Amino acid sequence: MDFQYIKVTHLGAVLEIRLNRPDVLNSFVMPMAREVQAALDAGAADKGVRAILLTGEGRGFCAGQDLAEAIQEGGPKISEIVSKTYNPIITKIREIGKPVVCGVNGVAAGAGANIAFACDITLAAESASFIQSFSKIGLIPDSAGTYFLPRLIGNQKATALMMLAEKLPASEAEKLGLIYKVVADADLYNEALKVAQTLADMPTVGFGLTKKAINAAMNNTLEEQLKLEAVLQEKAAESVDHKEGVNAFLEKRKPIFKGE
Repeated sequence: MDFQYIKVTHLGAVLEIRLNRPDVLNSFVMPMAREVQAALDAGAADKGVRAILLTGEGRGFCAGQDLAEAIQEGGPKISEIVSKTYNPIITKIREIGKPVVCGVNGVAAGAGANIAFACDITLAAESASFIQSFSKIGLIPDSAGTYFLPRLIGNQKATALMMLAEKLPASEAEKLGLIYKVVADADLYNEALKVAQTLADMPTVGFGLTKKAINAAMNNTLEEQLKLEAVLQEKAAESVDHKEGVNAFLEKRKPIFKGE
């Protein structure tokens, strides 16, 4: 597939997806969303891809929705934009059985912020910031913002961020537990790629099962979660990666995982 709005690069076992509308801070239009969805699907289906890195071109990660598309006469309704643009992207990120690393290289606003929060491990540049900008134009947070934020940081803080639309520096996002780590601007890409490459060399079958457990834990009772862990652990134990890990431990050597 030829891409117009994103750049897709294979870096060994890592698939890099780079949002590429830097003149508008990588804000989304529906064709761009379809490209991101296609790239995520390709990464999920390709056995040679063991991890995915999502980042942005230029000085911003993603400013959310391109309002020019949202308000154009005869254009798609906002409900269509949400259901066909952002909902599938969030769902794919959470359901892909491979780790998704996000490198936030600048402002992440609206849906851009919530996409970053939905990834498995998110790093941000020191100069990056996050903002729930929806209330400034009379909208509600979408892209699972109302789902993830309260669970990550509690109702009070999440509600304040959503209603007041305060800019959240990357350092504060790290303290709150919204992202994994803040790094120097100049180091962001290399650090994010390093994390993705490290994960790609590890037992990724187990990572996929771990994501299933984390997703379910958002709503499960303790009893339900314990039962699910038992089921998923049995699946993990049947993987080639598990057997390799045990053999490597017994043989006192470095394991060579294959994601199988």
